[in-house]
This record gives sequence, structure tokens and C-alpha cells, in this order.
Amino acid sequence: MARHPEKLDFPVSQVRRYLEPGPIVMVSSALDDRRNIMTIGWHTVMEFTSSLVGCVIAGGNYSFDLIRKSQECVINLPTTSPTDIVVGIGNTTGAEIDKFENFGLTAQPATRVKAPLIAECHANFECRLADDALVDKYNFFIFEVVKAHVAKSPKHPETLHYTGDGVFMVSGKIISRRRLFRREMLRS
Repeated sequence: MARHPEKLDFPVSQVRRYLEPGPIVMVSSALDDRRNIMTIGWHTVMEFTSSLVGCVIAGGNYSFDLIRKSQECVINLPTTSPTDIVVGIGNTTGAEIDKFENFGLTAQPATRVKAPLIAECHANFECRLADDALVDKYNFFIFEVVKAHVAKSPKHPETLHYTGDGVFMVSGKIISRRRLFRREMLRS
């Protein structure tokens, strides 16, 4: 019989340590002659076709206004190699510095939006604002991915996952159950 782990009471204000939905991403934005990069950990896939991604972007963040007015951005997926850069970007404001220059990142032109891609990232997802109904109340943007660029390898890169208090986990080993998944899908 399986053993059950002993549970302790836990502060509800810290449940994000267990529930953060995905890897840390760097969101790049541009409006007129301004551009910025911000680090975020709260995003979620909402739909597959069309590809919708929801992101919380705090109203006081410099990127908020750029994204709200331009109605577009690029969600860039870093691997673990630029961890210090990812943290540095999250701890500075684009209102005071050009983060591309300050952190030595390469801005590449996107094909469908004006916001730049971050060349050093494993993947770049060009996005347009699909729904802003929850922005005023929750700072929750719903984007449609209109173009995706992904590195040829590795197929499953190591990514950062934020657990709070300056601590990150690294994505773990890959466990495939594709054979079983396909069989289940056929029965649906």
C-alpha cells in the first residue's frame, strides 16, 4: 500500500511555490522609439487553436503601458544559461535603462509584430492582444501567438521555474507517455 506524505499547514500567500504554471519568460515590447524587456513567471496557455496565452503584467511595470498601447509583444523563452540576466532584467526598469544594451542582448526584428525578438532565447512567440477585458481589473492580458520561432535543438531545453523568494527550479527529465496518450485520444 502506498504511503502518504505527512502534511503541514502552509501559508496561502506562498502557494505560488507549488502552482506557478510554467517557465520564466522574458516579454519584449516596443512603442514608438521605446522598447523594453520584462521577466514574468505568471502566464498560462488558454487555447490551442488559435493559440492563446494569458499573462499577468503589473500596472506599475514600464512594459504595461508599452504593451497596452501597442497591443503586441514577444514572449521569449530563455534557457537556464542566462539566469543572472533573467533576474537582472526583472530587478531593473526600462524607464531608466535600455535593457537590451545593458544586458548585452540582441534585438532581432519580428516578422508579424513591431516588438523585437531576443536572439539569445530558445524560442520567441510573436503575440497580438486578443482580449483586454480583464486588464483593468486583474492586469490579465490575453494574447494570440501569431508567429513562433523555436531553436532546432535541444528539443526539450532546460528552463527556469520561479518558486518565490529568489529561488528557481530547473525543468527536469522528460517522461514520455505518448503511446498511451494517443490510444486514449482515439477513444475520446
